[in-house]
Amino acid sequence: MHIPSSMLSGAICPVTTVVAAIGVGIAGYYASKTKDKPSVSKFAAITSLIFALQMLNYPVQSGTSGHLIGGMLAVSLLGIPLAVLAMTVVLAVQTIFFADGGVNALGANTLNMSLIAAGAGGFLFNLMTKKGANKKISLGIASLASVLLAAVACSFEVAISGTVNLAKVLPSMLSVHTLIGLGEGLLTVAVYSILVSCESFWKENENAVTFGAMTLSFFGALFSPLASGFPDGLEWVAGKLFFKEFSAYEFSALFPDYQALFSTNEALATISAGVIGIGLMVLFTYPIGKLIHISK
Repeated sequence: MHIPSSMLSGAICPVTTVVAAIGVGIAGYYASKTKDKPSVSKFAAITSLIFALQMLNYPVQSGTSGHLIGGMLAVSLLGIPLAVLAMTVVLAVQTIFFADGGVNALGANTLNMSLIAAGAGGFLFNLMTKKGANKKISLGIASLASVLLAAVACSFEVAISGTVNLAKVLPSMLSVHTLIGLGEGLLTVAVYSILVSCESFWKENENAVTFGAMTLSFFGALFSPLASGFPDGLEWVAGKLFFKEFSAYEFSALFPDYQALFSTNEALATISAGVIGIGLMVLFTYPIGKLIHISK
């Protein structure tokens, strides 16, 4: 659901950037104040895992694919404030280094997949669990809801930009993203269960989750060449509805389309880009984690 530069124009870009910046700032404040902080290494590992899992597109219907957003996976393991920060780092790195999402659309993508998917989805998850609902069932439902809420926000953003009529794009986005959201729910619960099992096996040792997340991250990068090549939900809707395209600033990313250009082998280039991306996640999240812990 990464919005490219060509889909947005006008005031929606600066407005969503300001809203996203304020929201991420608030998340950073609460992350620094929370008493139940994960270790810095766990924060970096979960962020790396989300990046790697987002590379694994899965087919959903007639030539369409989806991938894990990961907002609720981050919430379940880090809490809402740190989940918002983790998602923001993933989105920023994807935009700058991998050309996944437009630079002018970074504010909108952060609003949709960080603040809404992790923030609003996390609020729903916490509400359900506080009411006594089963945690894994609540996580699955909140994961589906997080995808649909992000799809609604994306629909309004492209409609406000004049890219397509809202009455056309909203039902199409909700239709395909319901299927993608079901996959999100299943994958989130599955990955969460694996990591919690690791923690239980090692007698509630938080380092077990860190180790498990990093291991899964590298497996994700290793299997990334097998990801579906079908367009994702937003791209599919854009093709179906003939979205209007706008001229926008583009720059040459170091690893466009998750390809390390130093390799001529496509599969190896994808794996290499994935491993590099994992390294970048650690590089950028580790100092943020340190700062949050210092700011107790």
